[in-house]
Amino acid sequence: MTASSPAAIGRPHRLDVLIAGGGLLGGLLLWAMDLHGGPPRLGLPPALTLVALTTMSGAELLRRTAPLAALGIAVPALALDICAGTLVATVLMFTDVVYAAVLYGRAAAARRIPLYSVLVTVVAAVALTAAWQNPQVVMVVIGIALITIAPAWTGLIIRNHRDDAESARLRAEQTALLAEMDRTQAVAGERARMARELHDMVANHLSAIAIHATAAQSIDDPSATREALGVIRENSVQGLSEMRRLIGLLRDPKATTEYAEEPAATPTLDGLDALIAQARTNGASSGLTFALDDARHPDGTGPGPRTAAPVELAVYRIVQESLTNALKHAAPGEVRVRIAHDRGGALTVTVRSPFADRPGPRAPGSGTGLVGMRERTALLGGAFEAGPESGPAGRVWLVRAALPAAEEEEQR
Repeated sequence: MTASSPAAIGRPHRLDVLIAGGGLLGGLLLWAMDLHGGPPRLGLPPALTLVALTTMSGAELLRRTAPLAALGIAVPALALDICAGTLVATVLMFTDVVYAAVLYGRAAAARRIPLYSVLVTVVAAVALTAAWQNPQVVMVVIGIALITIAPAWTGLIIRNHRDDAESARLRAEQTALLAEMDRTQAVAGERARMARELHDMVANHLSAIAIHATAAQSIDDPSATREALGVIRENSVQGLSEMRRLIGLLRDPKATTEYAEEPAATPTLDGLDALIAQARTNGASSGLTFALDDARHPDGTGPGPRTAAPVELAVYRIVQESLTNALKHAAPGEVRVRIAHDRGGALTVTVRSPFADRPGPRAPGSGTGLVGMRERTALLGGAFEAGPESGPAGRVWLVRAALPAAEEEEQR
């Protein structure tokens, strides 16, 4: 506490009580042994040193709870002690009160008291030198400095060290808090990434399985049933393979299972042809056809330029999820996927699928497909839009994403 008003003064600290009691008892012992610092001055009775001693002990009780009030009491008590005969215990307690006023007082007082102590010492030195031209003035001035400058500047040094330690502790706590926030955000981001990957890898296969299982149950045709079961088996095997690869990535890196040691292949745009072919197989029973328009090359032929791996992965997953949504919701017709570089250098992917009111989806979904595509695009600083649109061939569902795609330099 730094307040010195009577309403703000609380109970003295137990250490302050011990200091005050010890100083008082020590002073009384010195008085009883007739160990005074010198004869009385100004004709004051020697017994007033006991009054100064008691007053200084009372100031010591306030050294921590009201340090400035304690200093205000200690200064006249010291003056009275010096004039009445001087007890060493009183002087020592005064130095402690000065020290405490700097250490526990307000910041402004902590800056001013050391300067005032220097000023008082200098004024006393000049006055004593002018009034008492004696070499002993030097010893007196040193004594004044020891009871004013020394405790004041000692308290200031310790206070500065204490403030620096407190600042370092606060910075450490802030650093730890920021690190915990970063860790929490990293965990949340990784969970979201894992959820997107799991959804994109498995949802396509499970949707195809659900669609063809429904077809096998509703169509009384052995050949159609065998074809649907073949598609179901193919998607089951591929889905299990994707799940094993994901589990291998999530396992402990020190694990020695075959899946942990298996290299994880990152999908690229070169795999879009296989993805479209798989969609044709899965969507044939629903009256859907699929086409890929790869316009990345300047003349419209051949493979397009290589782009950064994160961009290729994002485009692949966006196409994969768009095809999955088409299998679930699109009306019979052509689903067209177009990949191109726009004039600004961004890689754009557009998926158009026939859109019509349906009683319900061909297979249930989680409703997170569009969210995942939008998140993938936002993480790379791109733009994403999805929704119905009117076109020459009727209403279509349009998915469009534009991703910044700087070309990778080939290693030569």
